[in-house]
Amino acid sequence: MLKNSLINPTQLVSQVPGNIASDMDGEKVILSIENGKYYNLGEVGGEIWSRLSKPIRLNTLITNLMEEFNVGRDVCEADVQYFLGKLLDEGLVKVD
Repeated sequence: MLKNSLINPTQLVSQVPGNIASDMDGEKVILSIENGKYYNLGEVGGEIWSRLSKPIRLNTLITNLMEEFNVGRDVCEADVQYFLGKLLDEGLVKVD
């Protein structure tokens, strides 16, 4: 169960500064300087991470991912909400 509630579709989401990201065999790996943990975000997670380099509205992020990965809105929204909730729990992203 996620500690954080669902992100409102109109809220801005972005990376928390101070993490180190690297590409490894097509997957994005993040090192959190704050907690010293590594995170393997995978291919799609890495794409989401890249799009969070600047603040982006959640609904815009979902629409862009739906087009790129040819996935339905319900599935995309649920998966992105879950993924971002995990990143929020780890302190890797922020919501404004």
